[in-house]
Amino acid sequence: MDAAIRINTLSKTFGNGRKALQQVDLSIAPGEMVALIGASGSGKSTLLRHMAGLMAGDSTGQGSIVIHGRTVQSNGKIAANIRSVRSGIGFVFQQFNLVGRLPVLVNVLAGTLHRVPMWRSLIRWFTPEEKARGIEALRRVGIAECFAQRASTLSGGQQQRAAIARAMVQGAKVVLADEPIASLDPESSRKVMDILARINREDRCTVVVSLHQVNVAMKYCARTIALHQGKVVYDGPSVGLTPAVLRDLYGAEADDILSLGDAISSLEDKVKPVPHLAWPTPMAQAA
Repeated sequence: MDAAIRINTLSKTFGNGRKALQQVDLSIAPGEMVALIGASGSGKSTLLRHMAGLMAGDSTGQGSIVIHGRTVQSNGKIAANIRSVRSGIGFVFQQFNLVGRLPVLVNVLAGTLHRVPMWRSLIRWFTPEEKARGIEALRRVGIAECFAQRASTLSGGQQQRAAIARAMVQGAKVVLADEPIASLDPESSRKVMDILARINREDRCTVVVSLHQVNVAMKYCARTIALHQGKVVYDGPSVGLTPAVLRDLYGAEADDILSLGDAISSLEDKVKPVPHLAWPTPMAQAA
C-alpha cells in the first residue's frame, strides 16, 4: 500500500542556526490517526507546516515530502503546483484561523474555494448545493444551529469544530491538526478529539494531530511519533509510551509531557478509548 504521507531525510535550519528538524524520515499509511508529541520547541508545529507546504526544508541534502503520490516539496523547494496539492490537505490551527466578522457558514465554505471560480470567491457566492454541504459538515461537528452567527461569537471549542468542518467541506484526504486542544477546556477538548477520531474512522482520512498530553495521544491514536530537538526519538504504539520510556527519551523534559494538571486529569476521566488498529513493535531511536 502506498503511503499517505512520506517524508524523506527532511531537515530545517533557521536563520539563527537552530536545527528545528533533523533528518526526519516517516511513512504514514492511509487512514491512520497518528499523534505527534514532544515538549515545546521539539519541532511538532514545524513538521506539520512542512507537510502542508507552508515552509520549505533545507536545500542541502535530499529532503522531500510526498502526500498521496504528489510532491509537496523537494530539496528545499515547494512544489510549483502546491495550491493544487494543498486542496487535499486540511490544516486545523491551534488558534482556529477563522475570520471573526464573517458568518460561520462562510468560514466553513472557504474549504471549497479551490474548486470555485475566482469571481465567486471574491464575492463569497455559493450554490445551494455548496451551502447544503457546509450545513451538513456543521451538523456532523454538532454546531449546525450556529451557521448564521459571526464566527467571533462562538466559543473556542465551537470555533475549532468549525475549523474541522471547513476541512471536511474541503474534502481533505489528510488532516493536519496543530495542537487543536491546547487552548480549550476539558469538555471542548474531548469533543474536538472525538470529532477528529470520527472523521478518521468514517471518512477514512489520514489524521496527524500534535498534542502536548501523552495521555490524550494514548486514548485516541494507536501510533505516536515523538520528537525531541527536531529528531524522531520514538515511532510506535502509543501504549508503549510509559513514564519510564518518556523519561529515558526526554530526561528532565519528560515532566513537561507527563504533566497532568486538573484540566487534563478531568479530560482523562471523561474520554473513552477509541477503537483502533494495532501498531507494530515500537521503533525507538537515540536522540
